[in-house]
Amino acid sequence: MFVGLALARRLEMAHAWRSVKYARAQLVWQPETHSTVKAVAGGFAVFAGDGSPLNRAVGLGLHGPITQADLEQVQEFYHSRNAAPRIDLCPLADPSLLDLLNQNGYRLEHFFNVLARPLSDGDVALSMPAAVRITQAAPEEAELWIHTTAQGFTGKENPPQADLDILAPNLRSADATCFFAWVNNQPAGGGAMFIQEGVAELGGASTRPAFRRRGVQMALLQARLAAARKSGCDLAVSMTEPGSNSQRNLARVGFRLAYTKTSMVKS
Repeated sequence: MFVGLALARRLEMAHAWRSVKYARAQLVWQPETHSTVKAVAGGFAVFAGDGSPLNRAVGLGLHGPITQADLEQVQEFYHSRNAAPRIDLCPLADPSLLDLLNQNGYRLEHFFNVLARPLSDGDVALSMPAAVRITQAAPEEAELWIHTTAQGFTGKENPPQADLDILAPNLRSADATCFFAWVNNQPAGGGAMFIQEGVAELGGASTRPAFRRRGVQMALLQARLAAARKSGCDLAVSMTEPGSNSQRNLARVGFRLAYTKTSMVKS
């Protein structure tokens, strides 16, 4: 799979729209967060409440050059909300974006690996772990899904409220589907899928500590890929820490590195 500008644009914009839909759901669920979105320079600046990890601009520079005025719009958007300006820099973005970031005092904060794979009806699914059962989370199971995935991410039986609040909008976002993994009829983990124009982003997945190393994540990956194909998607994408267990699991189901992007923050 050759990753040129057209494909990078699809992948980045799918992730950008995931953040937009999250912020919109967050505003309805918790209006006191004042979550909002601004379209700028071909992408979106997203604010999802104080301290949210989604407070960043995504998709900039993929539709043409960026100007100083564009960057100042992003900066004002975050400064007016007492948040540091953060910008996801895709390596296929127009070179003007990197030039402006250098000129305006941005520094590299974090790396993300973007992994992708094509989807087709002819894909051969790997065998599912026999002990793991996957179901789609129903509306009445919202609190259970949030609590289960938060337990997986934090490793705590009673996760902090802040972690529960971060996960909650995933269930309420447009075009999102959440899944449970069950072991011995107990919720063992969960994951989510977000669809935008034929691209399915897989994210929000974790396993409760007591159920790790039993194939829970592999089962969640297989189920979400099957659901993405059924929904008519032709691409799947996910973002991971470089060299992480998540990247290794994704490689086992056919994902390959599309590119590494960076999070840039203004000093």
